[in-house]
Amino acid sequence: MIVKDEEDVLPRCLDSARTLADEMILVDTGSSDRTKAVIEAYGGRLFEYEWQDDFAAARNHAFSKATSDYCFWLDADDILPPDTVRALKALKEQADPDVDVIMLPYQTAFDEKGRPTFYCWRERILRRDSRCVFKGRVHEAVAPFGRVVYVDAPVRHHKIAPSDPDRNLKIYEKMIEAGEALDARQLYYYGRELLTHGRLAEGEAVFLRFLRSEEGWIEDRIDATRQLAYCRYGLGKDQEALYALLFGLTLDRARAESCCDIGRHFFDREAYDNAVFWYKAALLCRETAPAGGFIQTDCHGFLPCIQLCRCYDRMGDLKTACMYNEQAGRYKPDAEWVVYNRKYFSEKGIG
Repeated sequence: MIVKDEEDVLPRCLDSARTLADEMILVDTGSSDRTKAVIEAYGGRLFEYEWQDDFAAARNHAFSKATSDYCFWLDADDILPPDTVRALKALKEQADPDVDVIMLPYQTAFDEKGRPTFYCWRERILRRDSRCVFKGRVHEAVAPFGRVVYVDAPVRHHKIAPSDPDRNLKIYEKMIEAGEALDARQLYYYGRELLTHGRLAEGEAVFLRFLRSEEGWIEDRIDATRQLAYCRYGLGKDQEALYALLFGLTLDRARAESCCDIGRHFFDREAYDNAVFWYKAALLCRETAPAGGFIQTDCHGFLPCIQLCRCYDRMGDLKTACMYNEQAGRYKPDAEWVVYNRKYFSEKGIG
């Protein structure tokens, strides 16, 4: 782990992971709170490292201190659920020596019931050898190598307090000022930072540059078409936003997330027949294989159904609208929209 001023969340993380680890290595990059005392209280091996605006460098430094055969990295605001710990202990006891990388789901957003709404697969447990190198000053990652396996044992990311919202953007801008070229992955994430900060015209230009380069991971390229569309909507370029979303469909098989965005484009313009087509298309999309990119779970069932309910209601077909509301309820029976709609249809004598 690399940590800084994490006294509020670090005990929670270490409590969840300590029984799984043979050693706990924590690299502190300049804490001014009680983080170091927490590390010592938990028996972790504490190392200090001067922060260099480079997450990959700090992560590699932490890995260099390991002595075990495999490294499992976490952030301070990550938690291992009990089921994950049990699954990984069983995996550890089986100890297949041919495995180099173990990918785990990383859940980073949740609904009001704690169900994950956003996740991706990350390289979490890695053989400690020369191929295990993090790259990227921001959004650092190790390119999977050797034999890779996927295990459905999620890591959950739960922040208590927000981090510095400008940190990543500042790092990218320092790189650019220093004449350091951004590779495809960095360019994609730089565009996301610009969008988050409301710098829409700059974000549009960066996403266009990224897509025109024809470089980068296919999942990043598909998502970049969605981010490009969001920039264009914000700039009042609605038709060009739709073109960006449609271009994303040419890169690979359709993703439910893109179909939902296109459906929303037509719904917002009261073109309900077109919206219905795209929300039904979303229901036909399967979640990407474990190697896939960002997954918005609601797009794979609940959201298309609830939007189809709204579309058919607007078109006056209340029976079909009610049917799709019940279908949405199979995904989330206690969802506010589902409960409200049930009452609405009941009052109209439909149900």
